[in-house]
Amino acid sequence: MQIVRSSRYRVAALALLSSGTAVSVVLTGLPAAHATPSTKAVIAEVYGGGGNSGATLTNDFVELANASSDLFDLSGYSVQYLTGSPTGASKWSVTPLSGSITSGGRYLVSEAAGSAGGTTPLPIADASGSIAMSATSGSVALVKGTTPLTCITAIDCASDMRVIDFLGYGSAVVREGSPATGASNTASVARPASLTDTDDNAADFTFGAPSPANTAGSTPGGGTPNPTPTPGPSEPGVTRIHDIQGNTRISPIKGQIVTRVPGIVTGVRTINSKGYWIQDPKADADARTSEAVFVYTGSATPTVTVGDKVLVTGKVSEHYPSAATQSVTEVTGPTTTVLSHGNTLPAPAVLDATTVPAAYAPNAGGGSIEDLPINPDVYTLDFYEAHEGELAQFTDARVTGATNQHHEVWVTVKPAENATSRGGTVYGSYEQPNTGRIKVMPTSNGTPVPLANVGDMLSGSTTGPIDYDSFGGYNLQAMKIGTLVDNNLKREVTRQQRRDELAVATYNVENLDPTDPADKFARLADGIVTNLSSPDIVALEEIQDNNGPTDDGTVAADQTIDKFVEAIGAAGGPRYSWRSVSPANDTDGGEPGGNIRQVFLFNPNRVQFTDRAGGDATTAVKAVKSSEGLQLSLSPGRINPNSEAWKSSRKPLVGEFRFRDKPVIVIANHFNSKGGDQPLHSRNQQPTRSSETQRRLQATEVNTFVKSLLTTDDGAKVVVLGDLNDYEFSDSVSALTASGVLKDLLTTLPEAERYTYIYEGNSQSLDHILLSPSLGHFEYDVLHINAEFADPASDHDPQVVRINTDGCW
Repeated sequence: MQIVRSSRYRVAALALLSSGTAVSVVLTGLPAAHATPSTKAVIAEVYGGGGNSGATLTNDFVELANASSDLFDLSGYSVQYLTGSPTGASKWSVTPLSGSITSGGRYLVSEAAGSAGGTTPLPIADASGSIAMSATSGSVALVKGTTPLTCITAIDCASDMRVIDFLGYGSAVVREGSPATGASNTASVARPASLTDTDDNAADFTFGAPSPANTAGSTPGGGTPNPTPTPGPSEPGVTRIHDIQGNTRISPIKGQIVTRVPGIVTGVRTINSKGYWIQDPKADADARTSEAVFVYTGSATPTVTVGDKVLVTGKVSEHYPSAATQSVTEVTGPTTTVLSHGNTLPAPAVLDATTVPAAYAPNAGGGSIEDLPINPDVYTLDFYEAHEGELAQFTDARVTGATNQHHEVWVTVKPAENATSRGGTVYGSYEQPNTGRIKVMPTSNGTPVPLANVGDMLSGSTTGPIDYDSFGGYNLQAMKIGTLVDNNLKREVTRQQRRDELAVATYNVENLDPTDPADKFARLADGIVTNLSSPDIVALEEIQDNNGPTDDGTVAADQTIDKFVEAIGAAGGPRYSWRSVSPANDTDGGEPGGNIRQVFLFNPNRVQFTDRAGGDATTAVKAVKSSEGLQLSLSPGRINPNSEAWKSSRKPLVGEFRFRDKPVIVIANHFNSKGGDQPLHSRNQQPTRSSETQRRLQATEVNTFVKSLLTTDDGAKVVVLGDLNDYEFSDSVSALTASGVLKDLLTTLPEAERYTYIYEGNSQSLDHILLSPSLGHFEYDVLHINAEFADPASDHDPQVVRINTDGCW
C-alpha cells in the first residue's frame, strides 16, 4: 500500500505524569488510517493461536503474498507485532526477513509455539521468529527495515513511510479502517485469493481455518494450501546455471533476476556466509562454464538438504571477499522450491596432476583478468573458475599446510610438485606458486577437518563444492574428508656448538608479552634450549612491551624479556643476559599498542657484550675506526632510525659482541610485513607486491651500513639476521647482499630445504641469516619446529649458524 498522510487526524492521550507513572494512551474517536491499495507485497494471513488450547497447529504465523507481477525482494524487510492495546511502554517485536516472493507467491513467517495444544507443525518456514502473538487481538506490520517501529497509534503508523502494510485484528488499536474480526485459537484472519486490499482490515480479512503456505506452496502435512492454493510453479525457467556463470569470471547477467533455475543441492553452509550450492546435472558443451552456483541466504539458515532437487529464483550478483580478490558468482535474495529429496548428486570434477593445469594464471600485465575468456586447460585459476561451485574430489592428498585455528588445512593434489623431504611444497619463485595447492574447509554438515601436520595424508577421497575466499582463493568445502594418515613428523633438533664455534640464532616469537600463557613461554624456551641447543647469541623478533597490546604509552619490555629468560633457565638453559633499544611509542608497527622490537639474548659465559652508551630510539649508530680497530659508536644502537625506510616499521638493532677476544657485529632485523600486497590469486595478474618497495629501502639501509663497517675494517665479522619478510629470490634480499657484502645462508641449502614459514600451503623463506665475507667457515641449520605443525609455539621456525673460529679467528 501507499500511505496517505493527513493532518486532520489527532490523538487524545493522557499526559505523562511527572512522578514517572507509566503512561496509558487512550485512543478516542479515532478516524481510520487509510491507504492506497497495495500492488506489491501484502500481509495475507495472520494466526496467533498456535499451540493454544484447542489448536491444531503448533506455532503462530504470518503469511505474506506478492500481489504484483514482479519478484518482490524481502532483503532488509521485517514483520513486526504490537499488542492489541498498547501503552506508552509497549514495543514492537521484530522478525527479520530474507529471500523474495515470486509473483502471486506466498512467504511464511513462523513465530512462537504455544504449550497448551497443537500437534501439527507448520510447513518449512521461509523466516522464523519467536514472537508470542495474541490469538484474539494484535497488530502486524510489514516493514521496510528491521528497526522496531515506535508508533502506537493507527495515524502515526500510517504516517511512517517504512510501513508497507499493516493489519489489526480483534480489538487492535493499530489497524487499517476497522480491525479484522473472528481470530481465535482455532481461526486465523486471511485475505481472499485475489489479495484484495481496500485498506479496511474488516473488509479485506475474514476468519477461517488456518492455512499457512510457504514459498514452495507447501502446507501442513505437505498438501496444497487451503482454502486458497498458491503453489509456486514447479517447472524450470529458461535460465540454466551455465547461463548465469558464463565463460568469463563475471556473470553476463549480473544484476538480473533469474526465475526457477533448476539444480541439485550439493552442499549447505549454516555458518558465516550462509547458503547452499546447487549444480545442474545436465551440463552444456562449453568447458568454460561452471554448472554450479552458490545461493546466498544472508542471515537466514538454509532449510534445504543435500540431494534436494530445487528451483531457485533470485538476483544474480558478484561477491568480492576483499578489495583485490576475484569474485564469487551468487544468486541472492532467493526463493526456493523443493521438488524432491534424496536425488543422486552430479559426478565430481577430479582434482589431480593430470587435470589441474601447470600454469597458474593468465598475465594481464598487472591488470584485471575478469574480462578475459576462461582457459581451463591452461591456467589453474581458470580451471577452478570453470568449476566454481561444482562438486570436486581429490584422492590421497598430502598435507602442505597444517590445520589452523579455523579448522582449515592445505593439501596438494600434485605430490611431485616442488616437494620437501618433510612433505611440504616449496615456494621457489614468483613464476611458480605451486598449482597443486588447495585449501580444505569444513562445512556445517560435512566431516570435521582433522588435526593434521605437514606430510600427513588425507587417504581416500575428499569431496565437496569448490568455493573461493580472500584467505587463499579457491578452496574445497568438504562434505566428505579422507582418512588422516599420520606421517609422524618430528620437530628437529640441532647439535650443540663446540668450544671454538660461535652459535648465533634468530627466532620470531610472535608478539610475546607478559600476559601470554605460561605454556607459550615454556614452549618457546624449550625451542631455545632443546631444539636450538642454547646458542651463544639469540636475536629475538616480536618482543612486545610490558603490557602487550594495551596502548597506554608503555614502551619498556624488561618484564617480557626477564620472564622469557626465566623460562629458558627453567627449561635447563643458560642464564642469558640481554640488550635492546626501546622504540618510541607506536612508531614501529606491529600489533597496535604492542611496541614490538628486536632483542639480543647472549650467554655471558661464552660471549661478552660491549656496551657503548647513547643508544636510543632516534640516534643512529655509526662505524668508528679506533686504535683497537672497528668499533660501534653506540652499542646497542639502531641503523639510521629517522630514515623514511623505517616509517611505521622496526629499526635494526645493532650490537658489538666479543668472542674469543675478537669483535663481532650482529644486526637483528624485522623488515616491514607483506600487508597490502595483492594475493597470489588476485584478479589482477601478476599481482602487485606494493610492500616490497619499503623492504628494498630497508635492505639498502642495512647494506649501506654493512659497507661502512667493511670500509672501516675489510675483515669485519658481521652477522645480519632476522625476519626479513621476504624470499631468498626477492629484490629485497638482492639489495641486502648487493656488492657481495653479505651471503644469504639460505642459498647454501638445497632448494627443497629453503623455508622457515608456511603460508597458504607454500613453504617459504621469510627468516634469514647472512654473513660477511670473513666468516667463511660455518654450519647452518633451519630448525623446523613450528610452521609445519598444527600446534606451533610461534608461526616462524628458528635457525642457527655455528661459525667455526678455529685457525681463522
